[in-house]
Amino acid sequence: MKKTDSFAGFLLIGLGLYFLIRQFNIPFLNPFYSWPTILMIIGAAFLLHSNISREFANIFTGVLLLGLGVHFHGKVHYSFWIDHWGVYPFIIGIAFLLRSFKTKSGLLPGLILIAVAIFAFLTTSNPIWFRFINLLFNWIENFWPVVLIGFGCYLIYKKR
Repeated sequence: MKKTDSFAGFLLIGLGLYFLIRQFNIPFLNPFYSWPTILMIIGAAFLLHSNISREFANIFTGVLLLGLGVHFHGKVHYSFWIDHWGVYPFIIGIAFLLRSFKTKSGLLPGLILIAVAIFAFLTTSNPIWFRFINLLFNWIENFWPVVLIGFGCYLIYKKR
C-alpha cells in the first residue's frame, strides 16, 4: 500500500461504510445519519493517514474535524452537552496540543486556547469584553459559510 494514497483510501472506506450502514437503516444508529458523522469520518481519515504515513502536520486537521463533528453531534442529540463558545477554542487547543506531541510546535498556542476555554467555562460573571467574543461566535455560528468562503479566498490569494 502506498502511504501517499492512504488518506483517500481511509476516506473512501469510511464514507462507504457510512452509506452502507445507512442503507440497512439500523434503528439505534439513526442519530449517526447526519453531517456531523461525515465530519467525524473525514477527521478520522486524516488521523489514520497522519499516523500511518508519518505526516504529523495532518493531526491538527484530523483532531479539529473529529472534534467539531463530535461537538455538533453532541449538541443535537444530548441534553447535557455544553453549547458554549468556549468549546471551539478548546477543540482548537486540543488539536494544537496533540500535534505538538509529534511535531514539537504549537504547544504554547494550544495551552493558551485551552486556558481561555476553561476560563470561559468556569466564570459566571464574564468581563465586559467577553460580550464581544460572545457576539463574534454567535455571528460565526449563524454565518459560518461566509467564514469558510473568506478563509478559502485568503488561502487562494495569499502570497506564497
